[in-house]
Amino acid sequence: MKMTSGFRSLMHNAAITLSFVAAMNFTIGIPLIAAAVPPSNDDNTTTPIKHVIVIIGENRTFDHVFATYQPKAGQTVNNLLSEKIINSDGTPGTNFSMANQNTASATAPPYQNSPGGKALYSFLPDPLAGGPTNVCTDNKMCTPRDATTSENGLAPDYYQYLLTGGTGLKSKTPDTRIQNVNSLAPGPFQLTSATFPYDAYAASPVHRFYQMWQQADCNLNSASLTNPGGCLQDLFAWVEVTIGAGTNGLAQARNFSTEYSPSAKTTGEGSTALGFYNVQQGDAPYLKFLADTYSMSDNFHQSVMGGTGANHIMLGYGNAIFFSDAAGNPTTPPHKQVVLRGTPNAGTVDEVEDPDPAAGTNNWYTEDGYGGGGFGSPVYGGGSYSNCSDTTQPGVTAVTTYLTSVKINSNCETGHYYLLNNYNPGYFGDGSNAYTDTNVNNTPFTIPPSTVRNIGNALIDKNVSFAYYGDQYNAYLTDKYQLNYGAIGPTSDQYCNICNFFQYSTSIMTDATVRTAHLKDTTDLYSEIASGKLPAVSFVKPSGWVDGHPASSKLILFEGFVKKIVDAVQANPKLWASTAIFITFDEGGGYYDSGYIQALDFFGDGTRIPMLVVSKYSTGGHISHVYSDHVSVLKFIEANWNVPPVTGRSRDNLPNPTTTVGNPYVPTNSPAIGDLTDLFDFPPSP
Repeated sequence: MKMTSGFRSLMHNAAITLSFVAAMNFTIGIPLIAAAVPPSNDDNTTTPIKHVIVIIGENRTFDHVFATYQPKAGQTVNNLLSEKIINSDGTPGTNFSMANQNTASATAPPYQNSPGGKALYSFLPDPLAGGPTNVCTDNKMCTPRDATTSENGLAPDYYQYLLTGGTGLKSKTPDTRIQNVNSLAPGPFQLTSATFPYDAYAASPVHRFYQMWQQADCNLNSASLTNPGGCLQDLFAWVEVTIGAGTNGLAQARNFSTEYSPSAKTTGEGSTALGFYNVQQGDAPYLKFLADTYSMSDNFHQSVMGGTGANHIMLGYGNAIFFSDAAGNPTTPPHKQVVLRGTPNAGTVDEVEDPDPAAGTNNWYTEDGYGGGGFGSPVYGGGSYSNCSDTTQPGVTAVTTYLTSVKINSNCETGHYYLLNNYNPGYFGDGSNAYTDTNVNNTPFTIPPSTVRNIGNALIDKNVSFAYYGDQYNAYLTDKYQLNYGAIGPTSDQYCNICNFFQYSTSIMTDATVRTAHLKDTTDLYSEIASGKLPAVSFVKPSGWVDGHPASSKLILFEGFVKKIVDAVQANPKLWASTAIFITFDEGGGYYDSGYIQALDFFGDGTRIPMLVVSKYSTGGHISHVYSDHVSVLKFIEANWNVPPVTGRSRDNLPNPTTTVGNPYVPTNSPAIGDLTDLFDFPPSP
């Protein structure tokens, strides 16, 4: 509950009254009745789980990580290997054509999320190099001390990987480390080899809202019993090599990059999206160990088509948020925003999405939104909002027409311009308003504060403890514009502000007591695990160094981040006995995945992403096939602590899936998402 000034006054008066009664009790013997303090509900759970830790990495699909995974005896998994799309050695399998990638034609408005003119690629476009050419030169990460003083969130054996893995190649050139890079068959290919070790940096595919709808290529005409949504997922490479930031996409916060210039029309990383790791050849060894030892879902999905910000928001709100005025009322965002005023790169951009192809292009979006990863990092593009209740808005008709064909409601409220891509949150970590901040050069692309209710509000109402632990949050508090973003050493600040869904919330951020109690650094997480004083619900976000994001981080570094937390919890026997650690990612990052996609509303779902659950009640290598997404995490929390859904329109109101015996992946009562309880084997209730 937000403690208003009136409430504080009331409590102050109550304290005076109790003091007076206590004094009177001394002389007249009246029993003192203490002020009622709501009891904690942390231990009032429906399962033995008293602590949930949710760790969120960056930008990996299920097939990208677990393409060749073979489960324990008695378990089945749906992946590239089981579908015979590839062989265990990573080469094309007998059903490779199921994952064929096509070109398409989108040379005139309107935008199409399932464009025509498709033709099979002869060979994939060359995947391009990305990430640091030389880790010491580009990342300034040169010595073991650089690694240990810049990041504290790794198991000891993993710090070495902050110093390795430079590409040795110029960015945006063919990645010659990949075998047969110039003659790749038109489908998934193994990323790693003798010339491309697992600890090497790799490029990051495009992964924004309308691009991901196109990559999925959903059309009812392509539907089947096992794929009733008709999402072919056959345009990953084409989307990656054709899209752009748009003709108005001139604005960058810092480090203006010509490779995102409209005149160059070169974005993406070739066909990087089709790359996958091979766990049978030693890739992702720790994640494979967790899958073998505990539980994993092969039907867990990113909840929003698009990137980091929108998916973290859905995780925290079960809902999308929208552009609003100071009172929280929906209103229209400015169609032009001035950025970098007074600099050579000053200009204006449209804040409303327009994915219609620009004249003379094939799928080069007129105005596409791409806000970067924080105030201190580059910010590209313009529009990130769509009024999806209005079919005259660019891009909206294509998506809503498809939803209507599969009998799904868009869940778009009239007059609401929803945030679809990455914008900075409405508040700084200190609770000050980032949207109204006068230093406009340091606060481009910021959404106004939101009054939409979130999981924090729901837990406060139920008196269940929680915290969001952001790696390097303390450094961010002293550097709110993140001017030190990417620095080496003790001042390093790679905290992800767009990932912290509470920073968008007025009710959380403007109450200092609530804000300081529930927003913390991962240093607090480690000490609270050691002491056993962990809250009931913990959301944990690694820094940009170790979050696993392609190009800027590596999957092996995310493994090291996860291992440190798992090891620490298991080192506290009492905590381990009552804790479940959920390990997932914010979104697929634009990587290919072959799994079924269920349409839930205008915003998604998107591709499958990994979800592992580590607990004494999730051992044995079980693979869950129940359809779920980020909001399923909220459903588990709510089911475990008897917390009602966040709002009347949030996705946690959706039912648990029902399925047929022959197809456990596709809900027969769509739209539906699970609550993740099937990932556990709890003892019978007494």
